[in-house]
Amino acid sequence: MEDLTLPKTLIKFCESLPFPITILKPDKTIISANAIFLEKYGLEKENVIHRKCHQVFFHSDNPCPELKCPLNIVLSEKKGASKIKKTVLLDGSDFYEDLIYSPLLNDDGEIDYIVTTVKDITQSKLIEADLNKTKEFLERIIESSVNAIVVADMKGVIILMNESARELFGYADKVDVGTNVVDYLYTEGGARSVMKKLRSPDYGGLGKLHTTEMKIINSSGEEIPVEMTASIIYDDGKEIASMAIFQDLRPKVEERKRLEETRMQLVQSDKLASIGRLAAGVAHEINNPLGGITMYSHLALEGLPKESSSYQNLLRVVNLAERCKKIIKGLLDFSRQREFEIKSVNVNDIIEEIFSLVETQALFQNIEITKALDPNLPPIRGDKSQLQQVFINLTINAAEAMEDRGRLIVKSSVTDDFIEIRFIDNGTGIPHENIEKIFEPFFTTKSEENGTGLGLAVSHGIITEHKGTISVESKLDEGTTFTIKLPISGT
Repeated sequence: MEDLTLPKTLIKFCESLPFPITILKPDKTIISANAIFLEKYGLEKENVIHRKCHQVFFHSDNPCPELKCPLNIVLSEKKGASKIKKTVLLDGSDFYEDLIYSPLLNDDGEIDYIVTTVKDITQSKLIEADLNKTKEFLERIIESSVNAIVVADMKGVIILMNESARELFGYADKVDVGTNVVDYLYTEGGARSVMKKLRSPDYGGLGKLHTTEMKIINSSGEEIPVEMTASIIYDDGKEIASMAIFQDLRPKVEERKRLEETRMQLVQSDKLASIGRLAAGVAHEINNPLGGITMYSHLALEGLPKESSSYQNLLRVVNLAERCKKIIKGLLDFSRQREFEIKSVNVNDIIEEIFSLVETQALFQNIEITKALDPNLPPIRGDKSQLQQVFINLTINAAEAMEDRGRLIVKSSVTDDFIEIRFIDNGTGIPHENIEKIFEPFFTTKSEENGTGLGLAVSHGIITEHKGTISVESKLDEGTTFTIKLPISGT
Protein backbone atom coordinates (compact mmCIF):
# COMPACT_ATOMS: atom_id res chain seq x y z
CA MET A 1 0.00 0.00 0.00
CA GLU A 2 2.98 2.27 0.49
CA ASP A 3 3.82 4.47 -2.48
CA LEU A 4 6.41 2.50 -4.45
CA THR A 5 7.83 5.67 -6.02
CA LEU A 6 9.30 6.75 -2.72
CA PRO A 7 13.10 6.49 -2.62
CA LYS A 8 14.09 3.50 -0.51
CA THR A 9 16.83 5.48 1.17
CA LEU A 10 14.18 7.96 2.40
CA ILE A 11 12.02 5.17 3.78
CA LYS A 12 15.03 3.54 5.51
CA PHE A 13 16.06 6.94 6.94
CA CYS A 14 12.61 7.53 8.41
CA GLU A 15 12.53 4.05 9.89
CA SER A 16 15.89 4.63 11.59
CA LEU A 17 14.75 7.74 13.46
CA PRO A 18 13.62 7.28 17.09
CA PHE A 19 10.39 9.31 16.78
CA PRO A 20 7.17 9.01 14.76
CA ILE A 21 7.37 10.13 11.14
CA THR A 22 4.97 10.26 8.17
CA ILE A 23 5.56 11.29 4.56
CA LEU A 24 2.93 13.33 2.71
CA LYS A 25 2.34 14.31 -0.87
CA PRO A 26 1.79 18.01 -1.63
CA ASP A 27 -1.96 17.26 -1.71
CA LYS A 28 -1.68 16.40 2.03
CA THR A 29 -2.12 12.64 1.47
CA ILE A 30 -0.04 10.37 3.71
CA ILE A 31 1.98 7.90 1.62
CA SER A 32 4.27 6.44 4.29
CA ALA A 33 4.54 6.08 8.07
CA ASN A 34 7.39 4.53 10.05
CA ALA A 35 6.92 1.69 12.52
CA ILE A 36 7.32 3.94 15.57
CA PHE A 37 4.43 6.09 14.37
CA LEU A 38 2.14 3.08 13.88
CA GLU A 39 3.15 1.58 17.21
CA LYS A 40 2.76 4.82 19.16
CA TYR A 41 -0.76 5.44 17.96
CA GLY A 42 -1.79 1.78 17.72
CA LEU A 43 -2.62 2.03 14.00
CA GLU A 44 -2.40 -0.38 11.10
CA LYS A 45 -0.64 0.85 7.98
CA GLU A 46 -3.81 0.44 5.90
CA ASN A 47 -5.58 2.86 8.25
CA VAL A 48 -2.95 5.53 7.59
CA ILE A 49 -1.67 5.25 4.01
CA HIS A 50 -3.60 7.23 1.36
CA ARG A 51 -5.54 9.13 4.00
CA LYS A 52 -5.42 12.87 4.42
CA CYS A 53 -3.29 14.50 7.13
CA HIS A 54 -6.28 15.95 9.01
CA GLN A 55 -8.03 12.58 9.08
CA VAL A 56 -5.11 10.86 10.81
CA PHE A 57 -3.75 13.61 13.05
CA PHE A 58 -6.97 15.40 13.98
CA HIS A 59 -9.55 12.68 13.40
CA SER A 60 -11.63 14.99 11.23
CA ASP A 61 -12.95 14.68 7.71
CA ASN A 62 -12.87 18.46 7.41
CA PRO A 63 -9.58 20.09 6.39
CA CYS A 64 -7.96 22.47 8.87
CA PRO A 65 -8.88 26.15 8.43
CA GLU A 66 -6.68 27.80 5.80
CA LEU A 67 -5.08 30.29 8.21
CA LYS A 68 -4.33 27.64 10.86
CA CYS A 69 -2.92 24.91 8.63
CA PRO A 70 0.92 24.86 8.72
CA LEU A 71 0.99 22.86 5.47
CA ASN A 72 -0.27 25.90 3.61
CA ILE A 73 2.84 27.79 4.77
CA VAL A 74 5.06 24.88 3.67
CA LEU A 75 3.45 24.77 0.22
CA SER A 76 3.38 28.52 -0.37
CA GLU A 77 6.75 29.47 1.10
CA LYS A 78 8.58 26.14 0.60
CA LYS A 79 9.95 26.19 4.13
CA GLY A 80 9.33 24.25 7.30
CA ALA A 81 6.45 24.97 9.68
CA SER A 82 5.06 23.46 12.86
CA LYS A 83 1.89 23.14 14.86
CA ILE A 84 1.38 22.20 18.50
CA LYS A 85 -1.41 19.72 19.03
CA LYS A 86 -3.06 19.36 22.43
CA THR A 87 -4.98 16.20 23.33
CA VAL A 88 -6.95 15.57 26.51
CA LEU A 89 -6.42 11.93 27.52
CA LEU A 90 -9.04 9.68 29.11
CA ASP A 91 -7.65 10.39 32.59
CA GLY A 92 -8.18 14.11 32.01
CA SER A 93 -4.50 14.97 31.67
CA ASP A 94 -3.12 17.07 28.83
CA PHE A 95 -0.92 15.59 26.13
CA TYR A 96 1.09 17.87 23.80
CA GLU A 97 2.73 17.06 20.47
CA ASP A 98 4.78 19.24 18.15
CA LEU A 99 3.98 18.44 14.50
CA ILE A 100 6.95 19.58 12.39
CA TYR A 101 6.40 19.76 8.61
CA SER A 102 9.61 19.77 6.48
CA PRO A 103 9.46 20.05 2.64
CA LEU A 104 11.67 17.87 0.40
CA LEU A 105 12.46 19.75 -2.81
CA ASN A 106 13.44 18.26 -6.19
CA ASP A 107 16.10 19.59 -8.57
CA ASP A 108 13.62 22.12 -9.93
CA GLY A 109 12.97 23.53 -6.46
CA GLU A 110 9.49 22.10 -6.29
CA ILE A 111 8.08 20.10 -3.39
CA ASP A 112 8.03 16.36 -3.97
CA TYR A 113 7.23 15.27 -0.44
CA ILE A 114 6.57 16.66 3.03
CA VAL A 115 8.07 14.85 6.03
CA THR A 116 6.03 15.17 9.22
CA THR A 117 7.89 14.60 12.47
CA VAL A 118 5.92 14.15 15.68
CA LYS A 119 7.62 15.07 18.96
CA ASP A 120 6.13 14.51 22.39
CA ILE A 121 6.57 17.85 24.18
CA THR A 122 4.17 17.13 27.03
CA GLN A 123 6.84 17.29 29.71
CA SER A 124 8.31 20.56 28.50
CA LYS A 125 4.83 22.10 28.07
CA LEU A 126 3.83 21.09 31.58
CA ILE A 127 7.07 22.55 32.93
CA GLU A 128 6.43 25.69 30.91
CA ALA A 129 2.88 25.89 32.27
CA ASP A 130 4.19 25.49 35.83
CA LEU A 131 6.79 28.17 35.22
CA ASN A 132 4.14 30.49 33.79
CA LYS A 133 1.91 29.89 36.81
CA THR A 134 4.83 30.58 39.13
CA LYS A 135 5.74 33.68 37.12
CA GLU A 136 2.14 34.95 37.21
CA PHE A 137 1.92 34.20 40.94
CA LEU A 138 5.11 36.11 41.65
CA GLU A 139 3.95 38.99 39.45
CA ARG A 140 0.66 39.13 41.39
CA ILE A 141 2.60 39.18 44.68
CA ILE A 142 4.84 41.99 43.42
CA GLU A 143 1.95 43.95 41.93
CA SER A 144 -0.19 43.65 45.07
CA SER A 145 2.66 44.58 47.45
CA VAL A 146 1.97 47.67 49.56
CA ASN A 147 5.65 48.54 49.22
CA ALA A 148 6.96 50.11 46.03
CA ILE A 149 9.08 47.69 43.98
CA VAL A 150 11.28 48.71 41.03
CA VAL A 151 13.45 46.35 38.96
CA ALA A 152 15.96 47.76 36.46
CA ASP A 153 18.67 46.27 34.26
CA MET A 154 22.32 47.12 34.83
CA LYS A 155 22.04 50.10 32.49
CA GLY A 156 19.39 51.58 34.76
CA VAL A 157 16.49 50.85 32.40
CA ILE A 158 13.26 49.93 34.18
CA ILE A 159 12.08 46.33 33.69
CA LEU A 160 9.30 46.28 36.28
CA MET A 161 7.50 48.88 38.39
CA ASN A 162 4.53 47.75 40.49
CA GLU A 163 1.38 49.75 41.22
CA SER A 164 2.66 50.98 44.59
CA ALA A 165 5.84 52.24 42.92
CA ARG A 166 3.86 54.03 40.21
CA GLU A 167 1.80 55.75 42.91
CA LEU A 168 4.86 56.64 45.02
CA PHE A 169 6.81 58.03 42.08
CA GLY A 170 3.69 59.62 40.57
CA TYR A 171 3.47 57.63 37.35
CA ALA A 172 -0.08 56.48 36.62
CA ASP A 173 0.91 54.21 33.71
CA LYS A 174 3.82 51.88 33.14
CA VAL A 175 7.11 53.66 32.57
CA ASP A 176 8.22 53.75 28.94
CA VAL A 177 10.59 50.94 27.95
CA GLY A 178 14.13 52.25 27.73
CA THR A 179 13.66 54.95 30.38
CA ASN A 180 16.68 55.26 32.65
CA VAL A 181 15.85 55.37 36.36
CA VAL A 182 18.85 57.57 37.06
CA ASP A 183 17.22 60.31 35.00
CA TYR A 184 14.29 60.92 37.31
CA LEU A 185 13.76 58.52 40.23
CA TYR A 186 16.74 59.38 42.39
CA THR A 187 18.33 62.57 43.65
CA GLU A 188 21.64 63.51 42.06
CA GLY A 189 24.21 60.80 42.76
CA GLY A 190 21.61 58.65 44.53
CA ALA A 191 21.63 55.74 42.08
CA ARG A 192 25.43 55.61 41.96
CA SER A 193 25.60 55.63 45.75
CA VAL A 194 23.14 52.70 45.95
CA MET A 195 25.11 50.62 43.40
CA LYS A 196 28.37 51.38 45.21
CA LYS A 197 26.91 50.07 48.46
CA LEU A 198 25.42 47.02 46.74
CA ARG A 199 28.86 46.06 45.40
CA SER A 200 30.40 46.43 48.85
CA PRO A 201 30.22 43.71 51.54
CA ASP A 202 29.82 46.37 54.24
CA TYR A 203 26.10 47.18 53.94
CA GLY A 204 24.45 43.77 54.25
CA GLY A 205 26.68 41.53 52.17
CA LEU A 206 27.80 41.58 48.56
CA GLY A 207 24.85 42.34 46.30
CA LYS A 208 22.59 43.31 49.18
CA LEU A 209 21.73 46.60 50.84
CA HIS A 210 20.01 46.49 54.20
CA THR A 211 17.40 49.07 55.17
CA THR A 212 18.63 52.60 54.57
CA GLU A 213 16.91 55.99 54.52
CA MET A 214 17.22 58.20 51.45
CA LYS A 215 15.20 60.52 49.23
CA ILE A 216 13.62 59.81 45.87
CA ILE A 217 12.02 62.22 43.37
CA ASN A 218 8.44 61.87 42.12
CA SER A 219 7.09 62.96 38.75
CA SER A 220 6.38 66.46 40.13
CA GLY A 221 10.00 66.93 41.20
CA GLU A 222 9.11 66.58 44.90
CA GLU A 223 11.71 64.93 47.13
CA ILE A 224 10.15 62.14 49.22
CA PRO A 225 11.82 60.47 52.22
CA VAL A 226 11.83 56.68 51.89
CA GLU A 227 13.22 53.58 53.53
CA MET A 228 14.88 51.36 50.93
CA THR A 229 16.26 47.84 50.70
CA ALA A 230 17.95 46.67 47.50
CA SER A 231 19.71 43.72 45.91
CA ILE A 232 21.54 42.74 42.74
CA ILE A 233 20.10 39.88 40.68
CA TYR A 234 22.76 37.50 39.33
CA ASP A 235 22.76 34.91 36.53
CA ASP A 236 25.72 32.51 36.67
CA GLY A 237 27.59 35.06 38.73
CA LYS A 238 26.94 37.90 36.29
CA GLU A 239 25.02 41.02 37.32
CA ILE A 240 21.85 41.23 35.21
CA ALA A 241 19.51 43.49 37.18
CA SER A 242 18.89 45.29 40.44
CA MET A 243 15.76 45.40 42.58
CA ALA A 244 14.78 48.04 45.10
CA ILE A 245 11.90 48.05 47.60
CA PHE A 246 10.76 51.43 48.90
CA GLN A 247 8.59 52.36 51.89
CA ASP A 248 7.17 55.88 52.00
CA LEU A 249 8.36 57.55 55.21
CA ARG A 250 6.08 60.57 54.95
CA PRO A 251 3.47 59.06 57.33
CA LYS A 252 6.26 58.25 59.82
CA VAL A 253 7.69 61.76 59.48
CA GLU A 254 4.24 63.22 60.17
CA GLU A 255 3.84 60.89 63.15
CA ARG A 256 7.23 61.95 64.50
CA LYS A 257 6.19 65.57 64.08
CA ARG A 258 2.92 64.96 65.94
CA LEU A 259 4.74 63.14 68.75
CA GLU A 260 7.26 65.97 69.02
CA GLU A 261 4.45 68.53 69.13
CA THR A 262 2.72 66.50 71.85
CA ARG A 263 5.97 66.25 73.78
CA MET A 264 6.52 69.98 73.51
CA GLN A 265 2.95 70.59 74.65
CA LEU A 266 3.56 68.40 77.71
CA VAL A 267 6.86 70.13 78.45
CA GLN A 268 5.18 73.52 78.06
CA SER A 269 2.28 72.47 80.30
CA ASP A 270 4.62 71.18 83.01
CA LYS A 271 6.70 74.34 82.81
CA LEU A 272 3.66 76.59 83.00
CA ALA A 273 2.19 74.59 85.88
CA SER A 274 5.39 75.00 87.89
CA ILE A 275 5.57 78.71 87.12
CA GLY A 276 1.87 79.01 87.90
CA ARG A 277 2.29 77.58 91.40
CA LEU A 278 5.22 79.91 92.03
CA ALA A 279 3.33 82.89 90.58
CA ALA A 280 0.29 82.25 92.80
CA GLY A 281 2.43 82.23 95.93
CA VAL A 282 4.32 85.38 94.92
CA ALA A 283 1.09 87.19 93.96
CA HIS A 284 -0.53 86.50 97.34
CA GLU A 285 2.57 87.61 99.23
CA ILE A 286 2.80 90.88 97.28
CA ASN A 287 -0.91 91.66 97.18
CA ASN A 288 -1.29 92.71 100.84
CA PRO A 289 1.67 95.15 101.09
CA LEU A 290 0.80 96.50 97.66
CA GLY A 291 -2.75 97.25 98.87
CA GLY A 292 -1.26 99.15 101.79
CA ILE A 293 1.04 101.16 99.51
CA THR A 294 -1.90 102.13 97.30
CA MET A 295 -4.18 103.07 100.23
CA TYR A 296 -1.60 105.22 102.11
CA SER A 297 -0.47 106.84 98.86
CA HIS A 298 -4.05 107.94 98.15
CA LEU A 299 -4.35 109.30 101.70
CA ALA A 300 -1.12 111.25 101.34
CA LEU A 301 -2.25 112.69 98.01
CA GLU A 302 -5.30 114.22 99.69
CA GLY A 303 -3.09 116.37 101.90
CA LEU A 304 -0.83 117.71 99.15
CA PRO A 305 -1.39 120.54 96.65
CA LYS A 306 -1.70 119.16 93.13
CA GLU A 307 0.89 121.58 91.73
CA SER A 308 3.59 120.44 94.14
CA SER A 309 6.43 118.15 93.07
CA SER A 310 5.64 115.86 96.00
CA TYR A 311 2.09 115.36 94.67
CA GLN A 312 3.40 114.46 91.19
CA ASN A 313 5.99 112.06 92.58
CA LEU A 314 3.40 110.36 94.78
CA LEU A 315 1.01 110.15 91.84
CA ARG A 316 3.71 108.22 89.95
CA VAL A 317 3.94 105.82 92.90
CA VAL A 318 0.15 105.26 92.73
CA ASN A 319 0.29 104.63 88.95
CA LEU A 320 3.15 102.14 89.33
CA ALA A 321 1.28 100.41 92.15
CA GLU A 322 -1.77 100.09 89.92
CA ARG A 323 0.42 98.54 87.23
CA CYS A 324 1.70 96.07 89.80
CA LYS A 325 -1.89 95.20 90.73
CA LYS A 326 -2.61 94.56 87.04
CA ILE A 327 0.37 92.24 86.80
CA ILE A 328 -0.68 90.41 89.97
CA LYS A 329 -4.19 89.95 88.56
CA GLY A 330 -2.58 88.44 85.48
CA LEU A 331 -0.47 86.15 87.65
CA LEU A 332 -3.53 84.94 89.51
CA ASP A 333 -5.37 84.37 86.24
CA PHE A 334 -2.34 82.54 84.93
CA SER A 335 -2.17 80.30 87.98
CA ARG A 336 -5.94 79.60 87.62
CA GLN A 337 -6.81 80.27 91.23
CA ARG A 338 -10.55 80.15 90.59
CA GLU A 339 -12.78 77.21 89.74
CA PHE A 340 -13.90 76.71 86.16
CA GLU A 341 -17.64 76.73 85.58
CA ILE A 342 -17.93 73.87 83.10
CA LYS A 343 -21.11 73.72 81.03
CA SER A 344 -22.19 72.71 77.55
CA VAL A 345 -21.26 75.66 75.31
CA ASN A 346 -21.47 76.49 71.62
CA VAL A 347 -18.15 77.91 70.41
CA ASN A 348 -19.77 79.61 67.41
CA ASP A 349 -22.06 81.56 69.78
CA ILE A 350 -19.06 82.66 71.87
CA ILE A 351 -17.23 83.87 68.75
CA GLU A 352 -20.30 85.77 67.51
CA GLU A 353 -20.70 87.44 70.92
CA ILE A 354 -17.11 88.66 71.20
CA PHE A 355 -17.08 90.01 67.65
CA SER A 356 -20.34 91.87 68.21
CA LEU A 357 -18.43 93.68 70.97
CA VAL A 358 -15.03 94.27 69.37
CA GLU A 359 -16.16 95.15 65.83
CA THR A 360 -17.36 98.56 67.07
CA GLN A 361 -14.09 99.37 68.84
CA ALA A 362 -11.70 101.89 67.29
CA LEU A 363 -8.94 99.26 67.08
CA PHE A 364 -11.01 97.31 64.53
CA GLN A 365 -12.31 100.17 62.37
CA ASN A 366 -9.93 99.38 59.47
CA ILE A 367 -9.82 95.61 59.90
CA GLU A 368 -11.89 93.34 57.66
CA ILE A 369 -13.31 90.49 59.75
CA THR A 370 -14.40 87.29 58.02
CA LYS A 371 -16.16 84.51 59.94
CA ALA A 372 -16.24 81.04 58.38
CA LEU A 373 -18.08 79.12 61.09
CA ASP A 374 -19.31 75.56 60.60
CA PRO A 375 -23.09 75.70 61.22
CA ASN A 376 -23.07 72.05 62.31
CA LEU A 377 -20.42 72.56 64.97
CA PRO A 378 -21.25 70.26 67.95
CA PRO A 379 -21.23 71.61 71.54
CA ILE A 380 -18.30 71.16 73.90
CA ARG A 381 -17.90 71.15 77.68
CA GLY A 382 -16.20 74.35 78.81
CA ASP A 383 -16.15 77.58 80.77
CA LYS A 384 -17.75 80.23 78.58
CA SER A 385 -16.10 83.25 80.21
CA GLN A 386 -12.65 81.63 80.11
CA LEU A 387 -12.99 80.76 76.43
CA GLN A 388 -14.19 84.32 75.77
CA GLN A 389 -11.00 85.57 77.42
CA VAL A 390 -8.87 83.38 75.11
CA PHE A 391 -10.72 84.42 71.93
CA ILE A 392 -10.67 88.13 72.84
CA ASN A 393 -6.95 87.92 73.62
CA LEU A 394 -6.19 86.31 70.22
CA THR A 395 -8.43 88.80 68.43
CA ILE A 396 -6.79 91.85 70.00
CA ASN A 397 -3.31 90.40 69.42
CA ALA A 398 -4.18 89.94 65.73
CA ALA A 399 -5.45 93.52 65.43
CA GLU A 400 -2.29 94.90 67.03
CA ALA A 401 -0.09 92.71 64.80
CA MET A 402 -1.87 94.16 61.75
CA GLU A 403 -1.25 97.67 63.14
CA ASP A 404 -4.99 98.42 63.07
CA ARG A 405 -5.30 97.63 59.35
CA GLY A 406 -5.68 94.23 57.62
CA ARG A 407 -7.85 91.14 57.47
CA LEU A 408 -8.75 88.71 60.24
CA ILE A 409 -10.35 85.35 59.40
CA VAL A 410 -11.92 83.18 62.10
CA LYS A 411 -12.82 79.62 61.13
CA SER A 412 -14.50 76.80 63.05
CA SER A 413 -14.70 73.19 61.88
CA VAL A 414 -14.78 69.57 63.04
CA THR A 415 -11.62 67.45 62.84
CA ASP A 416 -11.95 63.86 64.08
CA ASP A 417 -13.13 64.09 67.74
CA PHE A 418 -12.23 67.78 68.11
CA ILE A 419 -13.57 71.12 67.07
CA GLU A 420 -10.94 73.38 65.56
CA ILE A 421 -10.92 77.20 65.81
CA ARG A 422 -8.40 79.16 63.74
CA PHE A 423 -7.55 82.86 64.00
CA ILE A 424 -5.76 83.92 60.79
CA ASP A 425 -4.32 87.41 60.31
CA ASN A 426 -2.16 89.00 57.62
CA GLY A 427 -0.11 91.04 60.05
CA THR A 428 3.62 91.42 60.55
CA GLY A 429 4.11 87.82 61.70
CA ILE A 430 6.28 86.43 64.49
CA PRO A 431 10.05 86.01 64.13
CA HIS A 432 11.09 82.35 64.01
CA GLU A 433 13.23 82.68 67.15
CA ASN A 434 10.19 83.87 69.14
CA ILE A 435 7.74 81.14 68.10
CA GLU A 436 8.70 78.77 70.94
CA LYS A 437 8.65 81.58 73.53
CA ILE A 438 5.26 83.19 72.96
CA PHE A 439 3.41 80.99 75.46
CA GLU A 440 5.98 81.62 78.18
CA PRO A 441 4.97 83.95 81.03
CA PHE A 442 6.25 87.53 80.80
CA PHE A 443 7.51 87.11 77.23
CA THR A 444 6.19 89.99 75.14
CA THR A 445 7.23 92.07 72.17
CA LYS A 446 4.92 94.91 73.23
CA SER A 447 6.01 98.00 75.14
CA GLU A 448 6.08 97.93 78.94
CA GLU A 449 2.93 100.03 79.11
CA ASN A 450 0.96 97.85 76.68
CA GLY A 451 1.76 94.30 77.70
CA THR A 452 2.58 92.10 80.69
CA GLY A 453 3.52 88.99 78.68
CA LEU A 454 0.84 86.94 80.41
CA GLY A 455 -2.00 86.96 77.86
CA LEU A 456 -0.89 83.99 75.74
CA ALA A 457 0.42 82.11 78.79
CA VAL A 458 -3.02 82.48 80.43
CA SER A 459 -4.70 81.45 77.16
CA HIS A 460 -2.48 78.36 76.95
CA GLY A 461 -3.40 77.43 80.50
CA ILE A 462 -7.14 77.84 79.87
CA ILE A 463 -7.05 75.69 76.73
CA THR A 464 -4.95 73.03 78.49
CA GLU A 465 -7.46 73.00 81.36
CA HIS A 466 -10.13 72.27 78.72
CA LYS A 467 -8.02 69.26 77.60
CA GLY A 468 -7.31 71.00 74.32
CA THR A 469 -4.29 72.35 72.46
CA ILE A 470 -3.25 75.74 71.12
CA SER A 471 -0.54 76.11 68.47
CA VAL A 472 0.83 78.81 66.20
CA GLU A 473 2.22 79.08 62.67
CA SER A 474 3.69 82.33 61.40
CA LYS A 475 5.76 83.89 58.63
CA LEU A 476 7.30 87.32 58.81
CA ASP A 477 5.42 89.94 56.77
CA GLU A 478 2.78 87.34 55.79
CA GLY A 479 0.78 86.75 58.94
CA THR A 480 0.02 84.41 61.82
CA THR A 481 -2.41 81.56 62.44
CA PHE A 482 -3.38 80.42 65.94
CA THR A 483 -5.12 77.01 65.99
CA ILE A 484 -7.16 75.80 68.97
CA LYS A 485 -8.44 72.24 69.27
CA LEU A 486 -11.05 71.37 71.90
CA PRO A 487 -12.56 67.91 72.52
CA ILE A 488 -16.19 67.41 71.54
CA SER A 489 -18.59 66.67 74.40
CA GLY A 490 -18.56 63.00 75.37
CA THR A 491 -15.09 62.34 73.87
